[in-house]
Amino acid sequence: MVRVSGSPDNSVPTRLRVEGVVCRRGERPLFAPVTFSLAAGAAAWLRGANGHGKTTLLRTLAGLSSPDAGSVSWADGVVRPLYLAHANGLKDDLPARDALRFLLGLDGVPDDAAAADRALAAVQMTQRRALPIRALSQGQRRRVALARLAAQQAPRTWLLDEPFDSLDADGTAMLAAMLAAHAARGGSVVLTSHVPLAIATLAPSTVDLQAPTAT
Repeated sequence: MVRVSGSPDNSVPTRLRVEGVVCRRGERPLFAPVTFSLAAGAAAWLRGANGHGKTTLLRTLAGLSSPDAGSVSWADGVVRPLYLAHANGLKDDLPARDALRFLLGLDGVPDDAAAADRALAAVQMTQRRALPIRALSQGQRRRVALARLAAQQAPRTWLLDEPFDSLDADGTAMLAAMLAAHAARGGSVVLTSHVPLAIATLAPSTVDLQAPTAT
């Protein structure tokens, strides 16, 4: 069974339950059965070696694929999670502001140029909002993608695949503060990261994906 550290707060309603989930690539299970729960205002850090299924599990939590065994259940009334993939999902030929507005539309955010500008300001991209995505560095593209989070006010669940990738020290601190603020207003987070997490006021539980038992 997967190893989970960190004690859940039983006084806070559970938002997500993952029970004995297994995902396969072909006939091969990617990890041993996974069981954990997530409450409002909490975070879970998925850890494991490359190729052990962290991204596959995140996509399963997002509803983009189904588990091969076990179950994923969300509490009644929970708004669908926001999934931010490892790839930024930005259209190269669009200006940064327009690329963000397209993604915000997919997230259910009303089309509002002012809201997009505020989100870009939050990730320190105001001065580059008119530049096409192809003209931005990898770190700047990541900031534009992360502006999707800055535009969110509802305390929904964020599913984030390597969100710290390509960020410099300032960007890392910015994202850590954003995650802490999201949790403080009742949002929850499941994320993968190959770098140690240091997030003020937020201590994620760790979910270590284990290799499946050989048969």
